[in-house]
Amino acid sequence: MNDTALTLALPKGRLQEQSEALLAERGMPIEFEKRKLLATDADRRLSVMLVKNSDLPTYVHHGIAGLGICGTDVIYESGYSFFELMEMPFGSTRMCLAAAKGRDHESNSGRIRVATKFTRFAHDYFASHGVAADIIRLDGSVELAPVLGLAPYIVDLVETGSTLRAHDLEVVEELSTTTVVLIANPAYYKFHYRSIDALVDTLRGGLTR
Repeated sequence: MNDTALTLALPKGRLQEQSEALLAERGMPIEFEKRKLLATDADRRLSVMLVKNSDLPTYVHHGIAGLGICGTDVIYESGYSFFELMEMPFGSTRMCLAAAKGRDHESNSGRIRVATKFTRFAHDYFASHGVAADIIRLDGSVELAPVLGLAPYIVDLVETGSTLRAHDLEVVEELSTTTVVLIANPAYYKFHYRSIDALVDTLRGGLTR
């Protein structure tokens, strides 16, 4: 890694592609060699690492990467605190409660069973609304939980709803909206704030503040 460059963690997958596209638009193209997880932009302004989405807050929290691009849902689940420097112009989605189509949602006896990847969010949400909920953690396709009888409800991110429809599920309630943000390790920001603020200005470009 380049010692003078800002260190940035990107999540593998679609957010990586969207982040790289924005960086390229702002004059900082990143190209990873085959199977490599580290890269530097042409001007050596950024040293970028690819990490698993759920691991990204851990890398930034421990200062392995000073900056990261991550969904607010993943940040919430991590329990870590960061400086949120800007909202990215992509990746916004909804956190929803979903169940089988046609289910009688009024027939619950005061307690519900929910499968989700987002256990911290689900626990805090239902507790804050006075709803007794048994939360079951799943790391795979949560849409299968109602289909296979594990839990009648799921809490998951919903964009188009096509995955829900494919499993004959529907949104019962929208619980929150999640966004993708540029985050900084607080200590790292204090030491590099001039370079980081300049980077944020570059990334904003013509974006509305």
